[in-house]
Amino acid sequence: MRVLIQRVKRASVTIEENVKSSIGNGLLIFVGICDEDNNDDIEWLVKKIANIRLFDDENGVMNHSVIDVDGEVLAVSQFTLMASTKKGNRPSYIKAAKPEISIPLYEQFCAALETALNKQIGTGEFGADMKVELLNDGPVTIFIDSKNRE
Repeated sequence: MRVLIQRVKRASVTIEENVKSSIGNGLLIFVGICDEDNNDDIEWLVKKIANIRLFDDENGVMNHSVIDVDGEVLAVSQFTLMASTKKGNRPSYIKAAKPEISIPLYEQFCAALETALNKQIGTGEFGADMKVELLNDGPVTIFIDSKNRE
């Protein structure tokens, strides 16, 4: 499972000109899922996301988590995070899980994140043509791959 986390001042996802979800200060998380992903990947990522220190303290140092700042979260499924660009110029998405695998895992990820944060999060709609708008804060952008736990 791969996530791209962006610290944002605000973010929203719009589907067919209707705003599905929007948040203020917090984290926008793009989520990519492969066939090998499972509950272990979800648990590890949720713990990491809930506790990663990406928000400034009173000295301007990133010492606070999204929990510490009572921030909001928007999680959007994004199969293109699983792209392979090894050959040629057209990305291959062969590593991206099919919907029958990725939809339940995405839903489990979102539910586990809500539990960890003790609040509801915003979501996109799996497989929809989504328009994501954000105001990146910093900018702060972090990429995490549960199969490469660095």
